[in-house]
Amino acid sequence: MSAQTAGPETLGDLSEEPSQPDPGSKKAEVIAGKSPMRIALGRLAKDKIAVVCAATVLFFLLVAVFAGQICAIFGVSTATVLPSQYLDSLGGGLPLPQYGPPNGGFTMDHPFGIAPLSATDNLAFWVYGARTSLEISATATLFGATVGIVLGLVGGYLGGLADKVISFFTDLFLTIPFLLAALVIAPIINQRFNDSSNYPRIQFWALIVVLAGFGWMPMARLIRGETLSLREREFVQAAKVIGMPTRRILVRELLPNLAAPIVVATSLMLPAFVAAEAGLAYLGIGVTSGISWGQTINHATPFFETYSLYLWEPMIGIVALVLALNLLGDAIRDALDPKTRR
Repeated sequence: MSAQTAGPETLGDLSEEPSQPDPGSKKAEVIAGKSPMRIALGRLAKDKIAVVCAATVLFFLLVAVFAGQICAIFGVSTATVLPSQYLDSLGGGLPLPQYGPPNGGFTMDHPFGIAPLSATDNLAFWVYGARTSLEISATATLFGATVGIVLGLVGGYLGGLADKVISFFTDLFLTIPFLLAALVIAPIINQRFNDSSNYPRIQFWALIVVLAGFGWMPMARLIRGETLSLREREFVQAAKVIGMPTRRILVRELLPNLAAPIVVATSLMLPAFVAAEAGLAYLGIGVTSGISWGQTINHATPFFETYSLYLWEPMIGIVALVLALNLLGDAIRDALDPKTRR
């Protein structure tokens, strides 16, 4: 033989497993798996718009929570003072120049100016208006989301008659105009409880009931649709086979898999309730016996030409809060969607 026959080819270099990196090394940290929530939070942290909106929402939350302390720092309050000492009776009830705009500059005693006709401090009313708006909208969102989640889960999982009844009431409430229902309910409450000593709190909770009672339907329809697809999955069928109770299946198996749509729907429900609360207060059928941004806008409308700042202050607060909540809700939806590449 002119050439030596080569030996059998070995595949050792192909069959051998690659060496695993040290668990404590930086390379292992890079390839370590991440939970869906961690991935979503990482996406949100990289989204500049989401970060700005989250900071804006946090600012309004701090203002609402520490409204009393903020007013104490600036030395202002919501108490009604003697208007004749602060207002120009010959100038249409506008503040005197030494007490701020529109006829004078800003002062530290009243950083946002004072209200015409009543001489109340605008900063105090703005701060407590933020508290009222967030308190009502957050409570209504909690109740509305809870009702929608429960009805959507029950209807989507049980099906049959239960689903038909829940779907019927969902469609029925969707056909009732929200503003018309508020216009009908508010006079009844005013007439029934107007003489009560707890009328402000009654009006507060009545508004929450109206907002939640006519705001749970989108959540219910969303959860029902997701539940209809999830109830046919293998893990739900396996839970049925081993005899797991229905309540446990709903709470332990289905509900955790609905976290993403619930978070998204809730984040979009909150700004809608903020705008609705301000709109109802402006129309005089919301919070009329307390402090509200909508009430301030209603009082400031006649002074738009002579004292526009009085109107712009609550308007800017509503627009900034609603816009931040809406954009943050969109960012949360994109961050929780595994198909989104950002």
